[in-house]
Amino acid sequence: MCTVCGCGTASIEGQGHDHDHDHAHHHHHHGHGHDLHFGQGAAGVAVPGMTQDRLIEIETDILAKNDRYAAANRAVLAGLGAFAVNLVSSPGSGKTTLLCKTIAALGDQPLAVIEGDQQTANDADRIRATGAQAIQVNTGKGCHLDGHMVGHAMEHLDLQPGAMLFIENVGNLVCPAGFDLGEDCKVAILSVTEGEDKPLKYPDMFTASRLALLNKVDLAPHCDVDLDLYEQNLRRVNPGIEVIRVSARTGAGFDNWINWLRGSLQRKRAVAAAE
Repeated sequence: MCTVCGCGTASIEGQGHDHDHDHAHHHHHHGHGHDLHFGQGAAGVAVPGMTQDRLIEIETDILAKNDRYAAANRAVLAGLGAFAVNLVSSPGSGKTTLLCKTIAALGDQPLAVIEGDQQTANDADRIRATGAQAIQVNTGKGCHLDGHMVGHAMEHLDLQPGAMLFIENVGNLVCPAGFDLGEDCKVAILSVTEGEDKPLKYPDMFTASRLALLNKVDLAPHCDVDLDLYEQNLRRVNPGIEVIRVSARTGAGFDNWINWLRGSLQRKRAVAAAE
């Protein structure tokens, strides 16, 4: 788990903030023209002279702080009746293409996107080209988003009541599994080109996910892959995981995915109304 990997700083487009202090959540606005910095880790996992007990202490502290930020994010989303999805995958799974097509399919559904990458605003630019609001978080050397980064990004989005928030995490099937962002659920995107044993190699991520989107199914006939075996392996590591087969290129399976999103939002709002 990436809890002491030294993920040093992150930046949100055009925002500046000193991250040396601790707080439950931010409710103020920031100036423009500077990077927003986030301190996260200490040294690398293999730290000369660091005992196992000290390593565990650092990991526990980092995760505890992250969980506080995630809880604050979750409270904001609950107050809006908004449904948040943390999209996780390895690089090249087709997350951004799938997200662009999802935005188009959702029509007039209020939504916003937080894009996580180590560098560039390329993916946020692609999202904004669809007409959706998006903000880019660049993690620098960091290999995942955390609750604090997402909380700051949320402040600079105009989240509407009943909105959907899509958080496109950094492409990585290891570290994002351990960090709660305040989302309602993780959705793992798995390309058929990655190999049927991917869930067995990275079980923590698929165990943490409520839904797996098996993407690029249009390529399956050309890649000699067994789609049923993909699903079997997903359920070996997470018997309760839902699986939807989709193609962001052809639109196959998209009705099921969009219905899942709309149904999840409706259920969250119904539960909140009943409380």
